[in-house]
Amino acid sequence: MEMCQHRMAELFEQLGLGNSPEEIKDFVKNHRNKRDSAPIHEASFWTASQSDFLKQAIEQDADWAELVDQLDVMLRD
Repeated sequence: MEMCQHRMAELFEQLGLGNSPEEIKDFVKNHRNKRDSAPIHEASFWTASQSDFLKQAIEQDADWAELVDQLDVMLRD
């Protein structure tokens, strides 16, 4: 089975967000701890399409799932 390795910048691009290192850092800083223990896709700061993408990535264990998990950790630290 071939595994596709994505980078965090590509996840942010996929979500329609700024994907430079500074933009990613700012996004995490501005949204950290704003969702308590809710799943990442239920955070209020996502659009409906972003939320759907994140939810599907996890539920389907898609190529993006590992990065979504990493983003989840980044937003909780």
